[in-house]
Amino acid sequence: MERKAVVVCALVGFLGVLSAALGFAAEGTRVKVSDVQTDSSPGECIYPRSPALGLGLMSAVALMVAQAIINTVAGCICCKRHPVPSDTNWSVALISFIVSWVTFIIAFLLLLTGAALNDQRGQENMYFGSFCYVVKPGVFSGGAVLSLASVALAIVYYVALTSSKAPPSWGPQQNQGISMGQPVIPQQSSEPVFVHEDTYNRQQFP
Repeated sequence: MERKAVVVCALVGFLGVLSAALGFAAEGTRVKVSDVQTDSSPGECIYPRSPALGLGLMSAVALMVAQAIINTVAGCICCKRHPVPSDTNWSVALISFIVSWVTFIIAFLLLLTGAALNDQRGQENMYFGSFCYVVKPGVFSGGAVLSLASVALAIVYYVALTSSKAPPSWGPQQNQGISMGQPVIPQQSSEPVFVHEDTYNRQQFP
């Protein structure tokens, strides 16, 4: 693997791990049902401050940057025409590209939705008269797991695409099995050649 590919995979992998770590941190710091107070003000929900909003947003941004880097370097596989459709690496790259984008969209939406719904501070009116809304457990963690899967599949896509088979070239390499040379002509000797007298038929001329 080339040095450029190693650097790109390391950078994208780091951003993927960072996105997942921030997502799990947002899951651990989200506002829970036990954190909401309803006794002091009837008909209102009092939410505490939580860093889950910032953590969820940073997780989504890190995931988006990782996806942008890997697709900018590798390019869109839909815009490329591969001359060897039976190549296994090309098939792996295509499947990884599609699944990576699907998981990216789901993870990005989960992280943004969890961050937006967790942005409730101070007093809020109850929903439908007697309900206080909180983010369900598993929203941030689900986004974190999918962000890891998306980045991992993006790296697989990039590696498989760069290592796919190149089309056969009709260059000088085709003649490697054929040895070229010049005909060898034996040197003529200046010494006289003796021939037996019975070698040729003798005929007497008048």
